[in-house]
Amino acid sequence: MNTASPEHYDVIIVGAGMAGASLACALTRPGGAGQAAPSVLLLEAAPISLDGPAQQPGFDSRSTVLSASSRDALERLDLWSAIAPDAEPIVQILVSDQGRFGGVRMNAAEAKVPALGYVAENTALGRGFNQALLCSDRFTLRANTRVRELKPVPGAMQLLLENSNDIMSAALVVLADGGRSGLAAQLGIEQRETSYEQSALIANIACALPHAGRAWERFTPNGPLALLPLPDFAGEHRCALVWTQPQAQAEAVLALPDAEFLARLHAEFGYALGAFTKVGKRALFPLRLTLASEQVRPSLALLGNVAHTLHPVAGQGFNLALRDTLALAHTVRAALVVGESPGAMRHLLQYQQSCASDQELTIGFSHHLVSLFSSNKPGRGLLRQLGMAGVEHVAPLRQALARQAMGYRRRRVDLE
Repeated sequence: MNTASPEHYDVIIVGAGMAGASLACALTRPGGAGQAAPSVLLLEAAPISLDGPAQQPGFDSRSTVLSASSRDALERLDLWSAIAPDAEPIVQILVSDQGRFGGVRMNAAEAKVPALGYVAENTALGRGFNQALLCSDRFTLRANTRVRELKPVPGAMQLLLENSNDIMSAALVVLADGGRSGLAAQLGIEQRETSYEQSALIANIACALPHAGRAWERFTPNGPLALLPLPDFAGEHRCALVWTQPQAQAEAVLALPDAEFLARLHAEFGYALGAFTKVGKRALFPLRLTLASEQVRPSLALLGNVAHTLHPVAGQGFNLALRDTLALAHTVRAALVVGESPGAMRHLLQYQQSCASDQELTIGFSHHLVSLFSSNKPGRGLLRQLGMAGVEHVAPLRQALARQAMGYRRRRVDLE
């Protein structure tokens, strides 16, 4: 064991996915007068490079919906410029219920914004985030570094690294290492899990007609089906497919030959995009709601999927995590301004309280939407149809729903 004094930081972030990378940038962003810049170390178990984000678990084959408010936040964090070339604007959202008349249309023009949100493939997001990390000199970045153990000590948390005798410590350690965090489990923090008994089938789809910035969310008796606009590639119009189905059915559809797969998709979605001409690599992700039993402890905070993993039906997972990220960065910097430890429980409880209402509303909305729209019971079907008709024909309701989709009805945290 190395008996030298541990290398000490104000904040150590474990995990350089989107939540961890955003926090590092938010904590070290130049602030106003009197604001102290914390010393920050960002640790990532995988390699970090511009051409290999797929090696990082957070940057897989899926796509992410970024709300308009998340886009604004990423711009303030100097992250948007690296992401923007690969992000497709959503100018219209069309929500429908399979087999029933009517639906809801939300338009960027009506909301007087350039876009309601943006869609980017996770591998493209990885390149953008990694570019920002590798170019920044405001924090220390260590890739290929895995934490073996976390150990609480008075006023701090110690980290022991794998394949090393090095010891590090921080006033605050932030776990942003994904929904299957071994470190959280090691500390006795339980993951409360609710299985939806569904899987999301993910693939990119080429289509004959341009999507024109439209995003479709169609609710079927088996689960929601979303087609999200992506940038054209090699002259082909593309959408990201998120097709939610019961586990056994999803596995059967995953195994279909391409022609049969596209025919099945047409049967569920129709021909609003013309003929589907090609399907890319398919992947299946079991869906569950996961909530950590604790999000804060002295000198410890959980962030992103390790704190909460949502059903993708409303596209709110990363958007909620980013709002948490900004709130945590604000709390840390405020503590340092008054000369106090950012890991003090008083400050962490303030952070948790500031997030509580937003988390409860966002998680509850996503969770109950699945129940309401994944049922073909007559009563629920009528309720859905009446609800969508009301939203479609009452402009203030439609505009309020659009603002919620854009993230502007949630909390906003100033970085200064």
